[in-house]
Amino acid sequence: MYEMIPTEVVERLDQFIVGQNDAKRAVAIALRNRWRWKQLPEEMRREVTPKNILMIGPTGVGKTEITRRLAKLTGAPFVKVEASKYTEVGYYGRDVESIIRDLVEAALRIVGDKARLDVEDEAFARVEDRILDLLLKSSEPDTPEPTMLSIPDFSTSATTPSIESADSGFSDSDPAQNESADQERERTERQARTREKFRQMLRDGKLDERTVELNVEQKAASVQMFSGLGMEQMDPSMQNVFDRLIPSQTRTREMTVENARKVLFDQIVDELVDQDSIQDQAVRLAEASGIVFIDEIDKVCVDGEGSKGPDVSRQGVQRDLLPIVEGTTVQTKYGNLKTDNILFIAAGAFHKARPSDMMPELQGRFPIRVELTDLNRDDFVRILTEPQASLLRQYEALLKVEGVKLSFSDDAIQKIADCAFQMNQSTQNIGARRLHTILERLLEDVSFDAPARKGQTVTIDSEAVREQLGEILGGEDLSQFIL
Repeated sequence: MYEMIPTEVVERLDQFIVGQNDAKRAVAIALRNRWRWKQLPEEMRREVTPKNILMIGPTGVGKTEITRRLAKLTGAPFVKVEASKYTEVGYYGRDVESIIRDLVEAALRIVGDKARLDVEDEAFARVEDRILDLLLKSSEPDTPEPTMLSIPDFSTSATTPSIESADSGFSDSDPAQNESADQERERTERQARTREKFRQMLRDGKLDERTVELNVEQKAASVQMFSGLGMEQMDPSMQNVFDRLIPSQTRTREMTVENARKVLFDQIVDELVDQDSIQDQAVRLAEASGIVFIDEIDKVCVDGEGSKGPDVSRQGVQRDLLPIVEGTTVQTKYGNLKTDNILFIAAGAFHKARPSDMMPELQGRFPIRVELTDLNRDDFVRILTEPQASLLRQYEALLKVEGVKLSFSDDAIQKIADCAFQMNQSTQNIGARRLHTILERLLEDVSFDAPARKGQTVTIDSEAVREQLGEILGGEDLSQFIL
């Protein structure tokens, strides 16, 4: 996806996000610069760093969605965090280095999923054989012990034959030996035919309800018990020590073939993939392609009037963010990771504080600034109708499950957009999220009665909107629509 040119990136983002062309262009350029950076010689590559982006705009206008969709387009590791939940190093709470650890975990999932796909066919074949072994073991009768006729006793020297006599005793002319070999061959062929019949029944799903006994390994989660005590950020090497203190336990469980197939698949995939290689690839992927979205960056700014009282989630957090954004090495339990080439995108509404209230050093690390505009009536209409998974299409799909066909007239869509815009102007402006509240109230009765309306067609027109949302349109009680 890095080969996509900026115009293609903007076109793909237009399929999901309405407006905000400046922000789309900025992230498209940043993505293309990633591709250009990879084409540079090694010497020049070390000198070029990503140009981080600061998005400024009210809530609900698409800041998070643009970044999230960009990460999906590229398949890059992506993590979204709120700056306000971090604290300065030395205080109780999460420190900012955990952002990078979360990014590595996201990269690990991406690399792990790809590795699972690479071994999927072989894993399915092994799962099938393992299940057949379990089924045939439980269904076949006890095999009788071999007789003395078929296994000569060579335990004493008196009865031990010479090489010549041993050869003659097992020659093709011995009728007893030939009969035993024929029986063994017939038994083997019969088992093979039975196995293939079971295999076909297994593939057809006819054995899914049969039960088998399976050894299941339970991995103990040793570190999590300490997270509530403030030890979440303990040294990664110490984490590995705790992981080894409590060994994994294996116990026998009885389950259906359908469930056993899933458990065995996970076990066999873990056996086939190289975990060390996956962890190393994840660290390298996070270093070269990681995207970190820091929301609510304005909440850790000290406004022009100054901060009143101790607030460890403000100036101290900015100081801790600075080296990570600038470029440093963070220790994770999968290895050390350099943050020099990670793309950071910060966003905030900046109602009270201003971008200039950020630390000057941190301001300089976000050279690209993009202002996102408020949504108007036309934007709300487009949000309701244009995206691939627009809100109206979502509600139509939900009610279709109940057998109800839902449709909206053009004048109804205009009324809904007017209502959302009026609400944002008269109360708190929460952007496109207002549409969720409006539509839930509008479709409350239809959703409640949907099971009884199976097979019916429900059309929402302007009159229905006026009846359900008349209080808003008339400027009366708005409290129930305020989130």
